[in-house]
Amino acid sequence: MPLRVITTIAEFRRAREDARAAGTLGFVPTMGYLHAGHISLVDRARAENAVVAASIFVNPAQFAPNEDFGAYPRDPERDVALLEAAGCDLVFHPSPEEMYPPPEQDVYVTPGDIAARLEGAARPLFFRGVATVVLKLLNIVQPDRFYFGQKDGQQAAVIRRMAHDLNVPGALVVCPTVREPDGLAMASRNVYLSAEERRAAPVVHRALTAAQQLCHSGEARADRLREAMRDTLQAEPLVASIDYVSVADALTLREIEGAAADGAMASTAVLIGRTRLLDNVILTRPEAGGE
Repeated sequence: MPLRVITTIAEFRRAREDARAAGTLGFVPTMGYLHAGHISLVDRARAENAVVAASIFVNPAQFAPNEDFGAYPRDPERDVALLEAAGCDLVFHPSPEEMYPPPEQDVYVTPGDIAARLEGAARPLFFRGVATVVLKLLNIVQPDRFYFGQKDGQQAAVIRRMAHDLNVPGALVVCPTVREPDGLAMASRNVYLSAEERRAAPVVHRALTAAQQLCHSGEARADRLREAMRDTLQAEPLVASIDYVSVADALTLREIEGAAADGAMASTAVLIGRTRLLDNVILTRPEAGGE
């Protein structure tokens, strides 16, 4: 079917009912300014569903007053062209007023302990905004499968828990992080980096790789893995600050104090210049045969 760009909830619901006659519906929610990581999610959805929908919506509810909502990069025309080239069928591109109509929103999804650490500790209202808009979008789209990237590992964990606890229909599919050739995880905010900062940015992935390599060598102590990550980051002069280094259970995000089990998540968030970069890897132990 030809790509349809839809801006209202009522029109999208009508289009969804027509599209569902073709079979399963896959959904990729985005904030736009798309890159190859987003398109990889669309590709996965295209391979697994008869109909693919994506959303483009910069969600004001997940930005604090001192954050970059107004400056967040936007290029919806380019985004639509990329989605069309990837085989997307429906694009939902609502205004803030369409998603948050008057009166002012009073009911929010407030995640618990899983959202209180890591990103949640640095941005206390962030996951309330994320969970609320994702649930709103899932209620509008009603997909059979919805796709998120592992790059935002805590976000994926929060959405997984929300879907489980609130009996959200449809299956969450978490897809691998897509990286630049030098290891930097693709992210819309990478555009903020200066040329010098961009050259320094792969240190984030090197820090995670240091933890993974220790795991492969048989070192499982979580405190030693965190130390290796921090040492790597501190060796880069352009790292202005380190928000956290973490080795946590991938489902609960509780920090591991003893030995890290196979499948634990190592993650970090740092400031390079004025740009906050976050990334993670799922750790594998030698006996699991991972790389």
